[in-house]
Amino acid sequence: MSNIPKIVILGAGYGGILTAQRLQKELNYNEADVTLVNRHDYHYITTHLHMPAAGTDSIENTRVFISKLIDEFKIDLVKSSVKEIRPQEKKVILVDGTLSYDHLIIALGGEPESFGIPGLDEYAMTIRSINSVRLIRKHIEYQFALYKNEKSPQERINFVVGGAGFSGIEFVAELADRIPELCKEYDVDPHLVNIYNCEAAPTALPGFAPELVEYAMDVLRKKGVTFKIGIAIKECTPEGVLLATGEEIKAATVIWTGGIRGNHMIEAAGFETMRGRVKVDEHLRAPGYDNVFIIGDNSLVMNPEGRPYPPTAQIAMQQGVCTAKNVVSTIRNKPLKKFEFSNKGTVASLGKGEGIAVIGDKLLKGWSAAQLKKVVDMRYLITIGGIPLMLRKGRFL
Repeated sequence: MSNIPKIVILGAGYGGILTAQRLQKELNYNEADVTLVNRHDYHYITTHLHMPAAGTDSIENTRVFISKLIDEFKIDLVKSSVKEIRPQEKKVILVDGTLSYDHLIIALGGEPESFGIPGLDEYAMTIRSINSVRLIRKHIEYQFALYKNEKSPQERINFVVGGAGFSGIEFVAELADRIPELCKEYDVDPHLVNIYNCEAAPTALPGFAPELVEYAMDVLRKKGVTFKIGIAIKECTPEGVLLATGEEIKAATVIWTGGIRGNHMIEAAGFETMRGRVKVDEHLRAPGYDNVFIIGDNSLVMNPEGRPYPPTAQIAMQQGVCTAKNVVSTIRNKPLKKFEFSNKGTVASLGKGEGIAVIGDKLLKGWSAAQLKKVVDMRYLITIGGIPLMLRKGRFL
């Protein structure tokens, strides 16, 4: 029986794919068996999903087949869904089999957080996967078709987006850019279409300087977005949403972007969690399990002030690189590397030709920030697939 260590990576998102790529680079031949488990045979770029959801970009620009990103002679790709994690037995139960491991990396990605708002899970859509994006895009187009052909009521072309963080703001920006095209295609008066962005927090885009937030909101207001800031959605119904103020917004489309939590399988596995996330140690390991690393949306990493870093693609990628190094070090009985997040900056798209960004102490807005967003996106494509992938998938200046 082989004594080669078995490494299992669950999930091929930002953290999982970077872990796999670094492991295949750093491990020697026959030093370990590496298995990557993913529900689909493709990796999708989560930070791009708002564009195809609104219909402003192709879905194909948002996904890359994993076979193009890994060396299948070094990484065994298993297309399956995880059913259960059993850390005490060192096993992962899939829907169609079982994997045993010596070292486990959990990078399963998060799940929508509804905060217990009644009706949200039943009646709102979320931007969380390629399939959810397809549904949203077709649904939006269908509302325009129904409105025109059936003389449907006004709410057919009312759109409510819950949450004014990154995902919410970037989606309403793309949707606002798409509306004129849809109105022209379906012969609908643009003035009849309403986009509402509701946020319970006192400000949109938390983490950005107030002047950038105001700039972003002003850009989107000019594009036709109506903001409801500091007003929570109390309930989601088949007819729309009921706000905490008592106001009802009738809408056939409600998109929820108001937050994510960790994966429910993390809690079910017996790990101590906070909203489905595990507070990992300085080496990104689960407490009590030196052979289990948890990264991305499933992990909680504290900043120097003792507050958790927001779960972004940037931190997941850095965690993936660090985890790969630490797994290799564990196998070679060498000291582990402490994870330290290096913030390269924050960029948000506001649709065509517009954006806001924070790079160090510099604040950018408008065209320059929009171009920086594209540079960041292209840089990621180069990181995982080189210049050929960037040329195939990139949105250029």
